[in-house]
This record gives sequence, structure tokens and C-alpha cells, in this order.
Amino acid sequence: MSELLPSEGAVEAAGPSESAPLALLNREQAILAFNRRVLAQAQREDVPLLERLRYVTIVSSNLDEFFEVRFADVLEAARAAPSEASRADLAAVAARAHGLIDEQYAIFNTEVMPALERHGIRVINHADRSEPQRRWVAGFFEREVRPLLMPIGLDPAHPFPQVANKSLNFIVHLGGRDAFGRESQIAIVKVPRVLPRVIRLPADVCAPGEQGFVLLSSVIRAHLDELFSGRTVESFSQFRVTRDSELEVDDDDVTNLRQALRAGLTTRHFGQAIRVEVVSSCPPDLWRFLLEQFDLPEAALYRVDGPVNLVRLNELIDLADDLAAGAALRFAPYEPGWPAGRLPRAGSIFDTLRERDVLLHHPFESFEPVVEFLRQAVNDPDVLAIRQTVYRTGAKSVLMDLLIDAARRGKEVMVVVELKARFDEEANINWAERLEAVGAQVVYGIVGLKTHAKLLLVTRREAGPRGAPQLRRYVHLSTGNYNPKTARLYTDIGYLTADPGIAADADAVFQQIASLTRVKPPRHLLTAPFVLHRRLVRHIGQVADAARAGRPARIVAKFNALTDPGLIHALVDASRAGAQIDLVVRGACMLPPGVPGQTERIRVRSVVGRFLEHSRILYFRWGTGEDDEVLYLSSADWMGRNMFRRIELAWPVRDARLRQRVIDECLVPYLHDSRDAWELQRDGSYRRVGTQGVSAQQALMARFGS
Repeated sequence: MSELLPSEGAVEAAGPSESAPLALLNREQAILAFNRRVLAQAQREDVPLLERLRYVTIVSSNLDEFFEVRFADVLEAARAAPSEASRADLAAVAARAHGLIDEQYAIFNTEVMPALERHGIRVINHADRSEPQRRWVAGFFEREVRPLLMPIGLDPAHPFPQVANKSLNFIVHLGGRDAFGRESQIAIVKVPRVLPRVIRLPADVCAPGEQGFVLLSSVIRAHLDELFSGRTVESFSQFRVTRDSELEVDDDDVTNLRQALRAGLTTRHFGQAIRVEVVSSCPPDLWRFLLEQFDLPEAALYRVDGPVNLVRLNELIDLADDLAAGAALRFAPYEPGWPAGRLPRAGSIFDTLRERDVLLHHPFESFEPVVEFLRQAVNDPDVLAIRQTVYRTGAKSVLMDLLIDAARRGKEVMVVVELKARFDEEANINWAERLEAVGAQVVYGIVGLKTHAKLLLVTRREAGPRGAPQLRRYVHLSTGNYNPKTARLYTDIGYLTADPGIAADADAVFQQIASLTRVKPPRHLLTAPFVLHRRLVRHIGQVADAARAGRPARIVAKFNALTDPGLIHALVDASRAGAQIDLVVRGACMLPPGVPGQTERIRVRSVVGRFLEHSRILYFRWGTGEDDEVLYLSSADWMGRNMFRRIELAWPVRDARLRQRVIDECLVPYLHDSRDAWELQRDGSYRRVGTQGVSAQQALMARFGS
């Protein structure tokens, strides 16, 4: 077995030891710290320029969700129970968010955009446009934009309009009198979402070799006065409001969850305002007016030095040519391959799984074997039943189309569709309705619990040992979603098996979700909210006991977040006992490593690279024997919601060959990464390990790409 590197050696949470309570790190601050690490990718000169811009837009997208969900909770807590502590917490998180956004725009304005301009990609403001460019923009405005704009002058009969979540708008202060002789001063211009936010200029109005772009906000700004004939535009600003986007559905007070969520989607865009963004030049009277309209404190105002929605600059990335001034501006294409040596492409996947389990490491290996597994099940007349969980599959999905086809062919199809997957509710509702229309059995999981487990079960009639027919089950489990698109962008592990024990457990999981009855506890799968948390605490305790007894004691775990106090307490106790612990935590981690006497044997690192780290891998060793170690793959992060408010799975990798492969590919490289890795410090800050060394992701790309 490859040797795993030994570790080098506020919320109060008391651990099981007699030591003083350990002050945990703030969760919201930890989320913002992760986005700072993502933003740092935009400053790396070894990252292609358009990809650097993409990291800037990713931070904007992440921060939108942070405000819609996490900051909304912090703000609500401060409003519901105002206290010195809640106000201080709100102020601290808001200050950190302001600092991060200011840094983001500084990098955008002083590093990324000037570098793109040096390579001939220019976003041209009105003042810098040539006369031919201004004529073209004026024509575009008249043809494509002005017919869709309807300014609203505010007065008692024209109240402040409903402004949708994250939409682009303008607030305008007008001089003079309106058409009825009154001095109405404020107008609002809502910009329809159907309009492109980035427009590429024709080559004939640009300099040779130049790619010219204009932003929609700049186009409207240049022609704003044309919307107010007879008035003067004295001041204006673009603005954007972010709203609380949690769908509030009382699970205990609805008769049909799908119908209730469908109704809730219509009002989601107009929830409680959380944040207002304006440009830095916005006059105080205008931003104060906006804060008053949205009932927000000044801490919720973000004055930004640029467009108020950087995430929409993804359109520029899509429109720009790949090569500029002879430089590659995007990552070199990477095409994950089919694992031909372990899974013959032309053969039956069922035949292979009767011989051995198959492990797939995405995105370095293709997701297509998973699609082909389901396709063969749909086309095989001996397959009688297919059951699958669906969390995030996308608005277009070959897997969902195959399930619909299976139902049309008369197979027994059951799909557990999680309707409350945040921001995927509408797509999942649509799939649920399409599946029901062709006769598939669709259930929406368990009331009060999100179904986050990734599980696909196929039941097939086969000839038994003496020729008599028997039923055999085949299973696919995964750490990530059934989504071919994200499978090219996220690191995840898929596991195909015909192991009778795991298959029986998988069947029991579906039986319990569908029938709501008690089932025999699974023997091999660890399920939340039932045994997963308890088993993990037990394994950590076994490691702690081994350390106290002087036996080998080791934990290496990789997941996306660590915020559950119970698991943190157990890890701290194991560290105090002398266990060596390495954690690879992509996002929020509330455990401060390196605290003398408490967590000095715990090392926490985060890897941020080309792909989003998403796999969950858990390794425990508490001795020298073959039975003194276990390795699990899991759908669950180490968060309270995953352990107690979701249906989750973890499963052991019992095949020694595959277990070693997981260690060699998914743990060891990340402990050695000296290019994309960051190490968490005891104060919650992160220190970059390096920028010139070995990248785990690049090493895996080279390994599987050869």
C-alpha cells in the first residue's frame, strides 16, 4: 500500500477531552475564504487569460449564492434576535464580503482586462469608441434594445416597480418637468433578461487583429437620455438587487410537494432583498433612495468599480476567439477517455460486472460508461426494473431521456427526484412530470429530508447455475451527480458493481424511500440520517484508541466542507490522542488546525485548480492488520445537514486493488500537490503551498490522457 504522508505537526465547542474548549472558525468567513482562493486563480500567469476571467465570473456566481442563502440567514438572525453578538457577526461577515468584492474588481480592472487588451480583446466604453463604432452601437440600440425598454417614472400612481433578483436595472434622476407638467424626478429602467449582456462589434469597425466588445449596460448608458424626451438626465446608476432565494415550503402542510414548489418558483425572484449593488459613481441620494426602497442597512450596499454583474461576462468568454496575438486564451481541450482496459467498449457491461467491479475517476475518465450502462439496461429485454435517484441532472439529460424510454418500453421504472435541489427545482419538476406522463413511478424523497445520494439499480433476469432463471442486480454509486456536463468539470468517483450485498442494500434504500416502512438495516452501505454520522464517529474513535495504544493511527479524508461539530470534536480527540490526520477540504472548514495541545496533528489543505474538487473519500487505519483499515466513498460532506437532514450514502471499497487505486489517485497526489494546494492556518487564513510544483489534477490528466 502506498504510504500516505504523515501530517506535520469563533464558536466554542467542547470536545470529549478535558482540555479547554476549541474555538471553531466562522462558517461564513470560511466560505468567503474559499472564494478568495478561487479569485487567486485569476491572478495566476500560468492560467490562460480567458480562464482567468472565468474565475472572476465564478466568484461572482458563488457570491450571488452566498448572499441568496448564507448571508440571508445571517441577516435574518440579526433582524429576528438583535443583539450585540448578532450585530457584530453581521458586521464582520459584511466587512469581509466587501473586502473580497473590492479585491475582485481590482483584479478585474488592473490585471485581467489590461492583459486581455494587450492580446487584442477590448471591452470598449462609450468615451473610447471610434465614430464608426458609435454609429454601429447607436443602430444596435435602436433595433435591438430600445423597443424592449419601458422606463417607469415614479409618483404615487407609479410606485417603485418589482425588481427581479439579480436583474440589471438603471435608476435615473431627471431634471425638468414631465409630460403633465409635474416635477417627478426618479425613474427606473428595467433591462429585460432576453437581451445579451455582451455584444461583439463587427470586425469592420475594429482595428486589424482586434476583437472589440461592448457591454449592454454601456450601450444603454450612452443612449439613456433618448428614453426621456424633453427631460435632462442629471445623474444615474445601474443597480442590481440580490434576494433571499430559499423556497419556503412547509413540508408538513402541503398535500403535493411538486405543486407547492411549482407555485413557489413564480415568487422566488421577488424574495426579501439582501444586497444592492451600484456603480462606484452612484450619487448618495440615489443609493440612499434604493436602500430605503429595499429596507436595507448601508452595510448591504456594494459600490463596485465596473459592471454590477460580472458573472454575465461569461458571454465574452464564449464569444471571443480562442487565439489572440498567437496566444492560447483557454485551457487546452481535455477529452476524457473510455477505460478500455477495464471495461471493453463493445461488450456487455453486465458481463464485465459479473467478473469484477469497475471504478471510474471523473473527469479524467469519461462519464460515458455510466450512460452506456443505463442505455444497455434500457435496450436489454432481460432487464425488468430500473431505479435511480436524481439530484442535479440539468434541463437536458440523456440519462433522463433513457429513463423515459425505459418506461415506454414497459420496464418498471422508479425515479426518486429531489425537487428541492437548490436552483434546480424547475428542471427537476419538469423531469418528474415527463416521467409520470409515461408511467414511471416518481417519488420526491422523504418529507423533511433531501435525497442527495447518487444511486442507480438495475434488476435483470438471468440464467442461474442450473439454467433456472434468477434475478440479479447491478448497481452504480457515485460521489457526484448524474450530469454528463458537470462530470467533465468536477472530480468525482463512480462505482459499478454486481456485489450481491451492496445490491441488496441499494434495493433496501429504494424500498424505504418509496414505501416509508422500516427495512432491515443495510449491512454494507452507510446511510444518513441513520448510521453514517455514528459510524464515522466510531471509526475516528477506533483511530484515537489505536493512537493511545501506540498502534498505527491514521485518517485521510477528502470532502467539500467540514462544519459538523460532532465530527470536529471526534477529530480533535483523535489528534490529542496522537493520531496523524490529513484533511483535504475544498471549501468551508471550521476546524482550526495546528492549535497546540488540540489539533497540532491535523493538517488541512484545499486544492483549487482547473476542475472543481467534488469527490468524498474517507480512509481510516487503526492498526497493522488487513482488517484494521477501511476506505469509503461517499455522497456526503461532513456537515450537519448532510448527516441529519439528507438521504446520503457511503460505501466501502472492499476490492484491495480498487482501494489502492483510490489511495494512489485521489489521496496521495493531493497530499503532495505543491501547485494548486493551500494550507489552512489556525487563524482561518490560508497559505499557498506553491505555484511551480506538482499539480494533482495536471498529473492525473497526464496519466489518463496518455
